Amino acid sequence: MTDHIVTSYDQELKGLAGQIAEMGGLAEGLVADAITALVRGDTALAQKVILTDVRLDRLQRSVEEQAIRVIARRQPMAMDLRDIFGALRVSGDLERVGDLAKNIAKRVIAMGGNVLVKRIVIGVEHLSEIALEQLKDVLDAYTSRDAEEALTVRGRDEEIDALYTSLFRELLTYMMEDPRNITFCTHLLFCAKNVERIGDHATNIAETVHFVVTGEQLVDERPKGDSSSSVSTGNGG
Repeated sequence: MTDHIVTSYDQELKGLAGQIAEMGGLAEGLVADAITALVRGDTALAQKVILTDVRLDRLQRSVEEQAIRVIARRQPMAMDLRDIFGALRVSGDLERVGDLAKNIAKRVIAMGGNVLVKRIVIGVEHLSEIALEQLKDVLDAYTSRDAEEALTVRGRDEEIDALYTSLFRELLTYMMEDPRNITFCTHLLFCAKNVERIGDHATNIAETVHFVVTGEQLVDERPKGDSSSSVSTGNGG
């Protein structure tokens, strides 16, 4: 390739990386705002999250279009091709993170901003703090191409799962103790599940980072700490 073509190619790859960085910042902000709206019962902020998610969707489409153009025009090899596929996969995960934040915001609006069980809401907030830390760390790992840090993030997914299971059990207890809590606790249960899934997407990104850097897919099973699917609602089981 001539120097001009190489420079142009490098700029295209940097442009992709820049869009991923923008998506990452936006996704983190949407999650943080959605949880703030939940804790404060702020329906106006929740509505803002819903509207802002459109920007993340547009960015994801832009990444897809740019990646396809680069592949078609440059026919990249090996590492560069992994970079491009990595950008596609990460953008998809970040778009889903935005959707999950939007789902939480919709629950806030459905609850009318009413926070009936503050203790549980604080539990969801704590869960989101861990998920956001995971998301930030894995995006840093993506930017620096740090496969070891990505594996560290992947290993911590169990922490989020275990905390979600604890919240799940506590919410069931509140619902069984007083039927008037059922609607509110059901909304919170969905919020907590959405946060847990945000952690899953951080783990997806970690696996993508490892692939981009090493060229190897992780084949071992992810560590999981979520046993909510096996929780019985009867006899205190």
